[in-house]
Amino acid sequence: MHVYADRGIAGSFHREPREPRADAHETGALLKSTMPQDPASSGPEIAREPARQQAEHHYYAALDLVLEGHHEQAVEEYRQAVAADPKFTDALHGLSRALQDLNRFDEAIVAAKQISEIDPDDILAHTSLSILYQKKGMVPEAEAEGNKARVLGWKQQLKSGK
Repeated sequence: MHVYADRGIAGSFHREPREPRADAHETGALLKSTMPQDPASSGPEIAREPARQQAEHHYYAALDLVLEGHHEQAVEEYRQAVAADPKFTDALHGLSRALQDLNRFDEAIVAAKQISEIDPDDILAHTSLSILYQKKGMVPEAEAEGNKARVLGWKQQLKSGK
């Protein structure tokens, strides 16, 4: 079985072969063993990865888990990515979609709303909200979000001159 690292935004991935990922415990041990010891630290050694790098690590692990059909585990990885970088909208999109696939619509809506708060012009966030509201039978809300997505799409087209 080949395991791949995804590079790109949702829906447009470039796949590069990589080594199979270790489980979370092994990864933590590996990070601790490869990080320099901080002499000023009086507590246990902690991996000092920049937040975005940690977030991306969890994000790509979640993508692998989704591809393997492990949506519950993917949700946890996405949540860890968002905890490391709360403004990482790709991870929030992934979280929303994984929750949708698990029929956890209320939680998916919360994640999609977070995206639209971070980036009000994110068309996919409004499209996702529209779909989620529709699945819950909330037709007026679904239509409102669908209209927001459409208007944002038109604005982007006008800006690009198409």
